[in-house]
Formats: sequence, C-alpha cells, structure tokens
Amino acid sequence: SPCSCPMSAQEPPRPAPAAAEPPEPEPGGRYEAVVPHWFYCKVTDTRERWVPFSAQDSERLEEAHGAGKDQDDVVVPTSGGRYDVHLRTRQRVAVYWEEEVSEVRRCTWFYKGDKDNKFIPYSESFSEELEEAYMIAVTLDEWKKKLESPNREVIILHNPKLMVHYHPVASSDDWVSTPTEQGRPRTVKRGVENIAVEIPSGEPLQIDHLVFVVHGIGPACDIRFRSIVQCVNDFRNVSLSMLQAHFKKAQEQQQVGRVEFLPVNWHSSLHSTGVDVDLERITLPSINRLRHFINDTILDVFFYNSSTYCQTIVDTVASEMNRLHQLFLQRNPQFKGGVSIAGHSLGSLILFDLLTNQKADPEEDEHRAQGSRTNSSTGGIEEVKEILKKLELSEYCDVFEKEKMDRQALFLCTETNLKEMGIPLGPRMKILHYISSTTEMKVCFLHGLCSSRHIPSHSIPLTQGPLSNYPQLNYKPTIFFAFGSPIGMFLTVRGVKRIDPNYSLPTCKGFFNIFHPFDPVAYRIEPMIVPDLEFEPMLLPHHKGRKRMHLELKEGLTRMSVDLKNNLLGSLRVAWQSFTRAPVPALEAGSTEAEAEAEAGTEKQPDTKPEEPPAAVKEETPLINVGRLNGGNRIDYVLQEKPIESFNEYLFALQGHLCYWESEDTVLLVLKEIYQTQGITLDQPLPGSQ
Repeated sequence: SPCSCPMSAQEPPRPAPAAAEPPEPEPGGRYEAVVPHWFYCKVTDTRERWVPFSAQDSERLEEAHGAGKDQDDVVVPTSGGRYDVHLRTRQRVAVYWEEEVSEVRRCTWFYKGDKDNKFIPYSESFSEELEEAYMIAVTLDEWKKKLESPNREVIILHNPKLMVHYHPVASSDDWVSTPTEQGRPRTVKRGVENIAVEIPSGEPLQIDHLVFVVHGIGPACDIRFRSIVQCVNDFRNVSLSMLQAHFKKAQEQQQVGRVEFLPVNWHSSLHSTGVDVDLERITLPSINRLRHFINDTILDVFFYNSSTYCQTIVDTVASEMNRLHQLFLQRNPQFKGGVSIAGHSLGSLILFDLLTNQKADPEEDEHRAQGSRTNSSTGGIEEVKEILKKLELSEYCDVFEKEKMDRQALFLCTETNLKEMGIPLGPRMKILHYISSTTEMKVCFLHGLCSSRHIPSHSIPLTQGPLSNYPQLNYKPTIFFAFGSPIGMFLTVRGVKRIDPNYSLPTCKGFFNIFHPFDPVAYRIEPMIVPDLEFEPMLLPHHKGRKRMHLELKEGLTRMSVDLKNNLLGSLRVAWQSFTRAPVPALEAGSTEAEAEAEAGTEKQPDTKPEEPPAAVKEETPLINVGRLNGGNRIDYVLQEKPIESFNEYLFALQGHLCYWESEDTVLLVLKEIYQTQGITLDQPLPGSQ
C-alpha cells in the first residue's frame, strides 16, 4: 500500500499491511505528520516527571492551539476543571488550591531518561527540527541524519526504527571524532503511541454532587506524608472506578456523571499566624525531629482547644468552604446538585462544631420548636410525674401539672420558684438535690446535648465548643461524613454524657461516622444516644459484595467450634444415659422410640442453635432506634480489616487512622448515600448494607 512508508514502522503495528511491508522503504516514501499529545511537568522532591493529559484534555488543548489561540492568553480548563492551562505561557495552574505552577508542553518527540527509563519529551522547538529532519529523511529516503540539540547533544536518525541520542562530549576537546565514544546512547521515539505511557481516561463532564474534604491534624494526611490535595485526588480516583463498577446502569442511562471532591486546607493559615516562630524559641533542642513533628501535628489539637486559635481554625474552614463553593458555582453555572462535607480526624470535629452552631431557617426552627413543644406538653409532664414518683413525691403531681411544668422547666427551677408553687421545704430540698445531681447527666434541651449545672443552659453551644461566635456556611450540606473521628471522645471530655435522640444538626440531615476497627483516634457516637443498649456498629459491606474471606473464615470457624462442642456434648449425654440406665425388657419396644425422639431432640437442639444467622446479620434484625442525628438511620460504620491487619492490631493502628483515602468500601458508602438522595441506587445492593 502507498502508506507503507518508513513512517508506518513507527506506528503501532497494523496486522495486514505490516506483514507485506518490504524491509527497506522505497525512495520517496509518503510522510505522515506526527500526532501530538500534551503533557505537563510534575516536580516532586526536585525530580521531574512528565505526565500526559487525558485524551479529551489533550484534544481540547490541541484544538485551541490549532485555532491559533496561542497568541491571546487563552485559558483551557483541564482535569475536570480543577486546573487551567494558560496556552500562551504554557502553564498549568491549580484553580481551587495553592500549588506550584507546572510547565506544559505539546509533545511529539521523546528520549529515554537515564535514571528511571521513563521517556522525556524534547522541547517544542527542537521537536519541530527533529520532525523536519524526519520528514526530509522519509521523503528522500536519506537516513543517517545527524542533528545537534540545544545543549550540543547529538541525535542520529539511522532509520525509522532506530533513532539515537548521544550525550554531549565531557571535555571541550574538539578532537573526539565519533559520537560512539560518548557513552551509552539513549533511545529516541517519535509520537506518544510509541512510548510506554498510560494516558489517563478522562472524567465525566457532568458533576452531580460536590463534597468538601477537611483534613485532620498536621499538614500530612497519610502514611506517605502526602498533602490533603494528593489524598483527595486518590479518593476522587477511587470514586471514578467505583462509579464504573457499581453504577454502570445509571451511567449508561446518563443519570450519573461523577462526584467532585475538593480539599479544604486550614493548617497552613493557622501556622502562618507566627505561632511557629514562638514555638521554635521554646522548643528544646534534643530529639529534634520528633519535637518538630509534634509542633507540626499534635499541637493542632491543643490549638483547637484554645479559644484564640480555635477561632482562626473555624473561621478558616468556613470561609474556605464558602470561597470554594462560590468559585465552583462560577465555573460550573449548570451545576444543580447538592453539597456534602467530609472531615478526617480533627477535621471532622471542626465540622461537627461548625454544623451544630449553624442557624436553621426560621420556618425550620419553628417546625422543630413545634415538634419539641408537642413532645414536652404531653411527654414532658409524664416525665416530671416519673421523677416525682422516684422521689416519693407523687402527691405534688397535680401542682406541677397545673403550672404546666415539663421536664425542661423543672430543670430550670430555683428554690424561689418551688416556694412560690407552695412546695414545702423537705420536698423542695429533695427536688433541688435531684436537679443539681442530675443536670450533669441529663440532656440540655436547647441544643440537644448535656450541659453542666454551673453554666447557664442558654449559653451552651451543642458541643460546648470553645467559641461563642461561629461563622455560617452559604449552603446547607446534604450529608456530613466523619472518617476516623474523635467527636465522641471530645464531647465526653467536654462534659457531654448523652445526646438527645431528638437532636439533629440544624442544617444537615445526614451524618455518618466511619472508622477502621484499629483506628486509635476514632470513637463511636451511637452509644451516646442509646446508652442503655449494647450493640455493634454497622459492618461496612466489602465493595466486591461479600465479607472479606478471613472474616467469613473466622465466623465459620466460630460456628464450627460451637457445632462440634454441641455435638460432642450431645453424644456424651446419650452415652451417659445408656450407661446408667437399667435395661427393662418389658418396656423396650415402647421406650426405644421415645428414647430415639429424646436423643434426636438433645442432638437437634444444639444443631439448630448455630444455624441462626451470624452475628452481623442478627444485630440488623431488631431495628435499633439511634435518634434523628442521621434521620433515624444508623450512624456508626466500621470497615472490615484486611487479613494482614488482623495479625497485629498495634502495628496497623497508625495505618488504620490513615487508610480512608484509598478505601474502596468508604468511597462506595459515600457514593451510595449521596446518590440515594437523588433516587439513584447501586446496580446490585451489597449484602449487609442498609
């Protein structure tokens, strides 16, 4: 065929024509222009790595370049709109967060690097020279072309399949005759299809939901000390693969695009207050690295408990989330989806404090107030009667009922009030003693959590957070996800013993507390709502649709050992009975059947017991009412540990706290809950999920 020129040797082999190709191309072969692909340069620890844009981004950049827009400063959004490429200056700039600007290149020719065998693109101008030389060589069939690169390196085009790049001469000696004496040659390739590089598949354009992710203590978010931006990138990538695996039907029907996850960074603004310099002055010089690590990380917890810095942290998180939200809407005017928020570790506590101090709409407030009024008018008086009965003061029930005293009113009573109601001194003392000893344990009705007696209840924010002034968010979050969260512990330390089952976050209807079983920082929430009942957290289903093998095995072995024990006991009982029983010939015929039945009964009984559903299923059958914090649904979700993790809980504790970013099970729960609010479900429901 006429196209079977030297050029096609550089292309991926095409089955039929390739076989018929002559070994040496004829003179005057036909030249085909190279297809460019756009790359950007990623610098990590002074190491440069050239990363290809996705096919759709590269096409968009090429289109803008082809339209001659390089002259004007045209901006092309790439990577799902999170980065802008400024075409004239060839720069890739992060939109939502601060990041070093990356160099962008329109790449056609590559050479293999020395260190890691990765291909590196030549500069655009030198690539054009190479392409010109290649075109002449192909057209005239004149090879062995020699070119000199900008840094005096020599490139020789031997033939279409063999093109090499020689290092520059070490000395300034002009007598070195041949390039072969200049060290090992590098391989040169033309066109991105000829180098081993994975071009990322693009992201769906349609964004269904936006999630802001707030980091925990310190600037590093995972075991590899990566930033929140890198960790959220991982989370987003996992979410794209989970959407393809579990929402295929909805994707085919174009009901589902993707969920955008954006990082919220507060650590840098806190540590730019000059506090680091002050700490440096008082830090001891010994065990230097450990002390700096503590200054950089653990101190964030103490900062959060200090009203000065807590205000900085909360203001930063709220203003950053509002800024990102506004910017996102400007860049995505078609966006009609909801917004959710997720926090890791201390980040979840910051969000919890922020959410509990949001002001609901007046009509919502009215609706909630009406609900609590109806509750208190009927249930409240009944509760007061219960208390009086407990204190053996039932004869005063009518007095309290007449004064319309519900439980909340009772807890606000002073001695003067009781005196005015005509309650004698003895009963008065009993009631006041009960109020003072119980206030610390009971629920503050204004915000739905406990308050301490010495603080007037009207001034207590839900969590008794260190602030009185909380900023407001510009939107109402759909769901709040907490990963590896110490919320439960902080509430307890602040003196909160119990959360009112009727309490829900003022502007957010959903709340999920997700944790790894070995996470040392994570605490449960549900036992604070239902303190009298012991029950397990919900086991998060494995994304492949079953329990992890080792957990099934563990459960199976437990059940098997119960079976064996019961069967053994049954056999021993039968043997003992036959051994001790005296033979009665006259009753033999009648009794054997009865005995057989009795024996069968004793054996069957233990057999049937282990046949009950395993623990995880058993606990789901009785519906546990965990209050309104997550709209009546379960709140605590535990991940399944990996087989290797179950060998040593302590070894994997830190990893347990930092595992959420790449956990498919966590991502899938987040996606499932988000899409459920839009009426979209998984292709196949996972076993054990709600």
